[in-house]
Amino acid sequence: EVQPVASGGGLVQPGGSLKLSCAASESTFSSYSMNWVRQVPGKGLQWVSVINSDGSRTYYADSVKGRFTISRDNAKNTLYLQMNSLKPEDTAVYYCSKDPSGNSRGQGTQVTVSS
Repeated sequence: EVQPVASGGGLVQPGGSLKLSCAASESTFSSYSMNWVRQVPGKGLQWVSVINSDGSRTYYADSVKGRFTISRDNAKNTLYLQMNSLKPEDTAVYYCSKDPSGNSRGQGTQVTVSS
């Protein structure tokens, strides 16, 4: 199984926005719910958001609710995370994963929120 690859991270000022993408190579991508998780160095993985297989249902951690939006394009095997009103505490490496624990995560992308 080829792990998914996240991209789109970078350095942004507090209050700014970023849109992350996660490309999956599996032809069965559209069959799975997909999650975003994040990890701060020295700390455990934190679940951020989940979207069901057809994109009709989404859920968010309280810490990002109202600021982040998860979406997917099954024709492109791609998962997205639109992040608005970013805060310094959102600084982390972000991964996409089939499971909410992040066990199937692949390559992550660094997001740094700092002035």
